[in-house]
Amino acid sequence: MPTRLALTVALLTLSAHAKEPSQGATTFTVYEAFLSPAQEPGEESETPKVLEKSLGATAPSTPRESRKSRGWGQVRFAKDLSRAYVDVQIEGVNPADIIMFHIHCGPPGVLGPVVVNLGEHGALPTTLASGKLSLELTNKDIVFIKDMKGMKPGLPESCPAELGFATQTKTIAGLESLAKKGVLYFNLHTKAHTYYGEMRGQLYPAQP
Repeated sequence: MPTRLALTVALLTLSAHAKEPSQGATTFTVYEAFLSPAQEPGEESETPKVLEKSLGATAPSTPRESRKSRGWGQVRFAKDLSRAYVDVQIEGVNPADIIMFHIHCGPPGVLGPVVVNLGEHGALPTTLASGKLSLELTNKDIVFIKDMKGMKPGLPESCPAELGFATQTKTIAGLESLAKKGVLYFNLHTKAHTYYGEMRGQLYPAQP
């Protein structure tokens, strides 16, 4: 049986490490990415023929090594996983040429499905006019399929919540779980680089 002294020490230790529940919404786990054209897995000229009409470039493209576009982005997950905050800075891109900006799910060098459509928060040429973007994400921002053959309506387009399970990621908590695995990335799409994207940045735990 534990002694009175041992119990007192245990309670004092617990008290010293206890945190206010409200801290879950005001403390964060942070992941960041540095975007570059070099992370794109292919050139615009390699767009599959079957997708050229829907996702082909509408402006002359530039090889990856010649592009001047660069960016930085972070996703801060509240520790209670109720919401997340995205902060992005880009340079070397004309905001008027931006047509899509997403967070995708996929390992480095692999194209993956969209998890979050950052264009849902306003017209991108306007929201990125200054080269900066900051916004808040909640569960409703996880991308859901409206109608796709062979899939039930309401499933998000994103990665499975866990390999081997049919259920898909549909919460901020699920999104953070994917970030831990290193399979989330930013992808900025422009008129000249629509299919693979203008530049890409894989998200990893932010360094101190």
